[in-house]
Amino acid sequence: MNPYIKLTKYSIEHFVKTGRPADLPAGLPAELLEKEAGVFVSLKKHGVLRGCIGTILPTKPSVAEEILRNAISACSEDPRFPPIEENELDALEYSTDVLMPPEIINSLEMLDVKKYGVIVTSGYKRGLLLPNLDGVDTVEEQVAIAMRKAGITPDEIINLERFEVVRYK
Repeated sequence: MNPYIKLTKYSIEHFVKTGRPADLPAGLPAELLEKEAGVFVSLKKHGVLRGCIGTILPTKPSVAEEILRNAISACSEDPRFPPIEENELDALEYSTDVLMPPEIINSLEMLDVKKYGVIVTSGYKRGLLLPNLDGVDTVEEQVAIAMRKAGITPDEIINLERFEVVRYK
């Protein structure tokens, strides 16, 4: 199993079973310990989204610690879903996205729904949508979903950023 997914699964299973965050396990690859990045953890159950939370920019000293924290958030703090219960663990599918730094863009033409995620900002409101999601086929859909997530209405002026991810499943 991929070390990113193994760590995600470990964090969630430990938290769901004990109610406590896991410590970093020994023997993690250096790339998980030496690099900082934003990370999104997505959970699906029988192919349907069951939780997704992440950070755009790093908030922890390593990708490994970012995964530990965001895995807990995805399984227990996504306001769209009740917390994951122990009897659901065997049915979960995990996806961990490591985000590259976002870059400001000035037009929709600079987006590609398969390659880039989008961050939409209006004032203090900010919404994000990851790239290459099932059912999101156009840049316009991608931006509209990110705007809805942030509570941004179509008449508000927006700023756009794009980012790439490395997705582990």
